[in-house]
Amino acid sequence: MARIGVIGIGTWGVNHLRSLAEIDCNIVGISDVDTKKKKLAEEFGVEFFQDYKQLLNEVDAVTVSTPTDTHYQIVIDCLNAGRHVLVEKPVATTSKQSEELINLAKSRNLILSVGYLFRFNNSIKRVKEIMKEIGEIQYITCRYIHSTKPPRMDSGAILNLGIHPMDILNFITGKKPIKVFAKKKNLLSSQFEDSAVIIFDYGDFFATIEVSCAHPEKKRDMWIIAEKEKIYVDYFNQKIVRYPITVTYEKVEKDESFEEDISVNEPLKDELKYFVELVDKKDQKGIVDVENIGREEYFTTRVCELSIESAETGKEIVIE
Repeated sequence: MARIGVIGIGTWGVNHLRSLAEIDCNIVGISDVDTKKKKLAEEFGVEFFQDYKQLLNEVDAVTVSTPTDTHYQIVIDCLNAGRHVLVEKPVATTSKQSEELINLAKSRNLILSVGYLFRFNNSIKRVKEIMKEIGEIQYITCRYIHSTKPPRMDSGAILNLGIHPMDILNFITGKKPIKVFAKKKNLLSSQFEDSAVIIFDYGDFFATIEVSCAHPEKKRDMWIIAEKEKIYVDYFNQKIVRYPITVTYEKVEKDESFEEDISVNEPLKDELKYFVELVDKKDQKGIVDVENIGREEYFTTRVCELSIESAETGKEIVIE
């Protein structure tokens, strides 16, 4: 049974801990710079380590949910210690750092997964299947907006919020954009944007992403406008509504809309369960013989960088 540690016990780190407690694994300990978190360790009956490097001596794998600007060094230390890692997104603040971590994990024959939570969301998994049925895609619009809490101070809206819908688009379409154009607004900080709109050119269709940490609504949703159907997806509430509509110059054909029957799941719990199972298989066989669908791709972080560059230069950028 995999021995697991949790590094970073903020709000999301606590969610990691609670979810892992419901999974078949051995939670050895938690680590946080705040010694007050020791009470949580006592509550769960695990060890507390203020220095995460001491925790690494006791585990096979860790989850990392610390501030974004600390990910790079912590993940390097974990991989160099021979530990498998699931790190919350984004894996690092630059694509260069992301690439270094990916290469290090590969050279050490270790698992490096990233918290692309929505790949484990049942509504997104179902949409990926539906994409085969709806004909040619015309365009897709996505929103990832809220103002439920103050913005993060370690990254802007594009890297912190936009990376999720970017990954969803690539996941459900099986394609990657070839060009990007973006606009952003820095109202709260000269360093980090708080709102942005990003347009991706996929060659045969386009997609837009709206991100904001200043919007009055909390929305995680998308419209997929395709040849045979128009699909609304609320991936926060795991809801899919399908609109069978075909539009031509001669006529518009419509059938009744209908909602998909989605078995609502807990994506974080399923994501962590999958990671633990990968670690167990790795330890038993020495290889990972199943697809690591949580793996980080250098491409996703790079696209965030190019989106920010496009917004700063006012130019459309070819993604290479």
